[in-house]
Amino acid sequence: MTTAALAAAVVAPSPAVPASPQAPAAAVPAPGAYYVQSAVTGLNAADSDGTVEQHRPRGDEDHQRWTLRASGASYVLESTDAAGSCLGRDGDRAVTVACASTDAAWEITGAAAADRYRLKAPGTDRHLAVAAKPAGANHPAPLTVGPAGDLAAWYLTPVDPATRPMPPADQRTLDQVTFLTSHNAYANGVDGGFAPPFVNLVPNQTRGIDRQLADGVRGFMLDIHQTSDGAILCHNSCTLVGGPVALWVDVQRIVDFLERNPGQFVTVFLEDYVDPSVLRAELARVDGLSDVLYRPDRAGVRENGWPRMADLIAANDRLLLFTDHSRSADEAAGLTRDGFGVMYQREWTVENHWSMGPGVGASDWSCYSRWYDANTNIPLTRTEAGFRPLFVMNHFRDAGITSTAATDNAKLADRAQRFCRPAARKKPNFLAVDHYDRGNPAAAVATLNTYTYP
Repeated sequence: MTTAALAAAVVAPSPAVPASPQAPAAAVPAPGAYYVQSAVTGLNAADSDGTVEQHRPRGDEDHQRWTLRASGASYVLESTDAAGSCLGRDGDRAVTVACASTDAAWEITGAAAADRYRLKAPGTDRHLAVAAKPAGANHPAPLTVGPAGDLAAWYLTPVDPATRPMPPADQRTLDQVTFLTSHNAYANGVDGGFAPPFVNLVPNQTRGIDRQLADGVRGFMLDIHQTSDGAILCHNSCTLVGGPVALWVDVQRIVDFLERNPGQFVTVFLEDYVDPSVLRAELARVDGLSDVLYRPDRAGVRENGWPRMADLIAANDRLLLFTDHSRSADEAAGLTRDGFGVMYQREWTVENHWSMGPGVGASDWSCYSRWYDANTNIPLTRTEAGFRPLFVMNHFRDAGITSTAATDNAKLADRAQRFCRPAARKKPNFLAVDHYDRGNPAAAVATLNTYTYP
């Protein structure tokens, strides 16, 4: 995205827009192609050789698309990949069966939330559900048929969703805008050292922070490690790093840019391995930070939704800082990072898994939560009344090989719209890439900024 294009997203201020209440869901969605998506895990029902399992969302791959249609007084969900084969049941197992079978019929009713549904075997109290989660493990892949409850809540996510044109520049809200984001922005081989010499040979970016800002990058992923010198930008470890850069230096570059460009908004994501007191001291060195720091925790965002970009600009709330650190760990230490303006990312965003695979060879385009494991369950579909988390879409591999990144970045818009948008049920707000100057990922950002996905 060019600087001019970003500037167009934020113009003169206007009155705040209150969040719209959710409209009640229709009793049954319109006939068409859908993903059957767990409201608990965000994973999709997929035909796996006759067993229906929850799998990582993979767009039009992996037999995850189902065509909903009426069948008498009930409904069936026919596989788009296997004509005549429908999502059904065999006892307490979810399986595929012939669409003419009575075991393929479902009653579809609204769940507690307006956009969620239950699929019930007609004349029974048995529902399609995710199996209960064993202690210390993820939910099992095979789906079950059992009692109603939270595990029986589903989204029916359209394969081809309705979209709306992007609102005028003075009306669009923060969660409607997509920003070009550089993964490991500090690891660029220009601003200073970031890793031991052999790792320095494979930087994630090839331009410095100032050039990234000038080129339209508006999201920056930075890794910080604790040393005797404070919070330092390094990859994995600062040992053997020659000429490392302190966090405050790059944040100062960003603040200085914002002072020169009063119509711009920037977000920083910290992969954070420092004590909160060290981070607080580091940020205190940044001149002008408090003038531009945005505090969504003090702005009623959870109650009223994200504000308009124009209002953020008018209030000079133009730098949003996130940490991936744990709030609970900080509370135990007696100092929370949001106390000095660094938001806990898991409270404000959702994020897909960080890697598509090794630096060369085939890639994995499945789009699933980075925070779904035996101990954590924050699905990409997470939402709250009046509040939708921002969506961070990672699109990079284990190693930032320049030629591979160029090829991957050219496919960014396709993955965003065909895989990740339905997986999260919202379009990405941050497209994070290696080598942002290769493969034209700014074109994908521009495409996503032409529409909203209600």
